[in-house]
Amino acid sequence: MKNWLTIGIGVKRWIVALVIGSALFGVGFVGILAWLLALNSQSLAMILESLVPLWVVWLIFVVIGIVVGTISVINLIRVFLSPFSELDSDLAVELLNHRKKEVGPKIVAIGGGTGLSNLLRGLVRYTSNITAIVTVGDDGGSSGRLRRDYGMLPPGDFRNNIAALSRDETLMTQLLQYRFGGAGEGLSGHAFGNLLITALVGLTGSFEDALLATKRVLSIRGQVLPSTLTPITLTADVQVDSKLKKVIGESAISDENGIIRKIEIEPANVRAYPAAIRAILAADLVILGPGSLFTSIIPNLLIQDISRAIESTVGKVVYVCNVSSQAGETDNYSVSDHVSRLSEYISTTEIDIVIANNRMIDLPEESQSQPVRLDHVQGITVKEADLIDEEKPWRHDCHKLATILLSILE
Repeated sequence: MKNWLTIGIGVKRWIVALVIGSALFGVGFVGILAWLLALNSQSLAMILESLVPLWVVWLIFVVIGIVVGTISVINLIRVFLSPFSELDSDLAVELLNHRKKEVGPKIVAIGGGTGLSNLLRGLVRYTSNITAIVTVGDDGGSSGRLRRDYGMLPPGDFRNNIAALSRDETLMTQLLQYRFGGAGEGLSGHAFGNLLITALVGLTGSFEDALLATKRVLSIRGQVLPSTLTPITLTADVQVDSKLKKVIGESAISDENGIIRKIEIEPANVRAYPAAIRAILAADLVILGPGSLFTSIIPNLLIQDISRAIESTVGKVVYVCNVSSQAGETDNYSVSDHVSRLSEYISTTEIDIVIANNRMIDLPEESQSQPVRLDHVQGITVKEADLIDEEKPWRHDCHKLATILLSILE
């Protein structure tokens, strides 16, 4: 209790002002009530009445009390919130936006890679009840090195999605995505975000506790969860020319530049992360994609508990088809091709709607991809829209995509 009386904390002055304002309001209110009941027979009342109507005096007390009390409450709220948030805009606007997002729809997005993090950037403007469920099969780059060296789940996709859900997304993305240069093994090639998660795993003792700590440290809106806590390895049957080849490892699958016939995970019968299952079952909207069809979306569906939860959810299930093909995975695919391959791992009867881009443009050579052709999808409602990002037309515009997804709930 004595801490609240510390000089300079900025609370006492506004508490005193609030008490004074409340007292003024109380005196004025009682005075008006007494005047209305004709109880103004005291000598002071008679003097004041001769100068100005008594009800005006009491009304002034009430108004001053309301003004002083309101100013005191606003400043007390600012004092209490200042350690947790830099409020550059109007306080009322901040509180209103926060409240709207807190009661926003419960959305679960399943996938990985840049497609999922891009989706989250659009959704986070409308709701804080977001759960990103991420595949754990990555074995390349910085994530692969940390996975091998420390025996942990690959942190790369988690880093991308955590950055997308952070409050200062631009600055946080720059920080978490920063890669160390230099020669030799050491830190070279590692992203700072990957090292942060690795450090938190060491401090907390587990990957799931590290994610909880990351949410507190970075103050992210929503949560990022693994589909399973068991490290998995992707394997694929890839047809190269006329030969069928078994490829092991996510990073090696697209490098084969063949036709993917089948995707599997090892070990096959892994248990899903319980919190991910609870999020799917409670969701208003479950989104599959966007992202790499074979290496980001399907690996999650190969976990039987995840597939069963999607089948049992009361929310709508939506598949967001990519706007462009992915080299080595979905070359020359149409929308129906994506859905057909997806149906090999989850019943299309569980998918309520497919979201597809209907604006076909020539993509720059740097994208190494082609637009996904829009065609008829048997038995599923397709919602079409212009979803292209003007600066990177091989990707979705996150705000366009979020708008059409929320319209489904409306």
